Amino acid sequence: MAFNLQSILLRRLGQAGLIDAGHCTKLAAEKNHQYSTVADFLITEKLLTPQALATAAAGFTMHSLLDLDYYDLDYVPEQERNEKLIRKHQVLPVFKRNRTLFLAVVDPTDMQPVEDFEFSTGLHAELVVVEYDKLHKLIDRVFDQKSSDSFSNTDWDLGSMGLSEASDDDDSNEAEDGPIITFINKMLHDAIRKGASDLHFEPYEKSYRIRFRIDGILHEVASPPVALSTRLSARLKVMSRLDIAEKRVPQDGRIKLKLSQKKSIDFRVSSLPTLWGEKIVMRILDSDSAMLGIDILGYEEQQKKLYLTALEQPQGMILVTGPTGSGKTVSLYTGLNILNTEETNISTAEDPVEINLPGINQVQVNPKAGLTFPSALKSFLRQDPDVIMVGEIRDLETAEIAIKAAQTGHLVMSTLHTNSAPETLTRLLNMGVPAYNVASSVSLIIAQRLARRLCSKCKTPEILPEAELLKQGFTPAQLPTMKLCKPVGCDSCTGGYKGRVGIYEVMPISAIIAEKIMQGDNSLEIAKQAQLEGVNNLRQSGLLKAAAGLTSLAEINRVTNV
Repeated sequence: MAFNLQSILLRRLGQAGLIDAGHCTKLAAEKNHQYSTVADFLITEKLLTPQALATAAAGFTMHSLLDLDYYDLDYVPEQERNEKLIRKHQVLPVFKRNRTLFLAVVDPTDMQPVEDFEFSTGLHAELVVVEYDKLHKLIDRVFDQKSSDSFSNTDWDLGSMGLSEASDDDDSNEAEDGPIITFINKMLHDAIRKGASDLHFEPYEKSYRIRFRIDGILHEVASPPVALSTRLSARLKVMSRLDIAEKRVPQDGRIKLKLSQKKSIDFRVSSLPTLWGEKIVMRILDSDSAMLGIDILGYEEQQKKLYLTALEQPQGMILVTGPTGSGKTVSLYTGLNILNTEETNISTAEDPVEINLPGINQVQVNPKAGLTFPSALKSFLRQDPDVIMVGEIRDLETAEIAIKAAQTGHLVMSTLHTNSAPETLTRLLNMGVPAYNVASSVSLIIAQRLARRLCSKCKTPEILPEAELLKQGFTPAQLPTMKLCKPVGCDSCTGGYKGRVGIYEVMPISAIIAEKIMQGDNSLEIAKQAQLEGVNNLRQSGLLKAAAGLTSLAEINRVTNV
């Protein structure tokens, strides 16, 4: 662990009987150095609530307890807002009186933050104890406000910042501009902290905007002056190791942002020449998303059982389908992570490699160099594989090689872009794959979408007439236990939603469905048979999530196109 398991706070909590010290030691070892502080560990593992931890810590040390709900941000001392130090220790200066600086802390037994702030400011530090979650939110608000103040349209003074109204051809010192570097770094950190999946940097004739995609929806977060368009794109291209002199053709790159000694985030970067400059889109690639575990993804119990059963098979093909951004990669890598053992040889061909997993042989396809999906697959078959993952089946040649591998003792996993599980079979047939090969090789198809999850803190019950509920697709049996809710919105969420939950259609290829494939039945006939076999389609699975109060009916209607 990064923190000391013999810390004073842990010892005092154990002596007070508030935690089981032995259990903590065992749990900490299992987490493999995941947490940086005792408070991170206790709160994330739900060993104590933030309120209970704050009350206990204040009682042990006889420090005052401060409720940040009633704290005014204007009291934060301006000169002592050292963001690097504050974020490192998760400690915030909340008052300054003469030569005394009052620090809001979660763990008052940790003296390192006190020493660092006293050394940095030359002031004497006193401690007040606060709740873990409220402190983190307040720190974010302090620097969100600072970022907004520093980079709003009205406050950018190009002259005082050393930036001129540069022409598009003046790239000589673009990457050296301190304010530009600071601003972009801030945008990247904000995107990670807010849980964004993509960042869009978009130039227009008279404006420039930056948007984050949070929970599948784009939100504008900044609008710097359009005069800085060229310099912003140049800085992003330098970070991505792209050619800053080439502005006529699209380019693809990658950025690795190191957050701490043990945590880094990758960004996949795409530049596109537009009428008014280069639009740059960055996709956040977090390897931790593959480590969530299948229980977190939102599968119903029967769906999870079907997926795990298919993963246990020595051969066959598992296909995951859905539009871009529907979570297909995470579903595939969750399965690969389950299969990733010392006894299993796993190879993947991807374009691009989005998630890095130790123990898996990952190949980045490169068509320009002749390394295509088919050539990679042919090579895999000479590498004694147990499991093969193909990023996407795009053509007949790739499909044929993948199917042959599935028929000759290998488990093959891949994705397609179709709207439902039955349509995936039709897509393979339309590619030119013989029906008997499809019927004999495909073992499971998963169609999926991502719906925004309702915020647990502010969601409120939604009352609709029974007739309307039945019209929407709910069954009479669901009505008595319905927990339908709608979004409200609070400081902890975005428009009443926080995070996303998966909606799945998990269809095993039964003997009857295989027979229908051989007979050339269309996707509608196959869908009817799947319903008879108890397979919930995407709409039905979404309604189950709405009935359980996990998401709203409006969100299910948006995601399932009703």
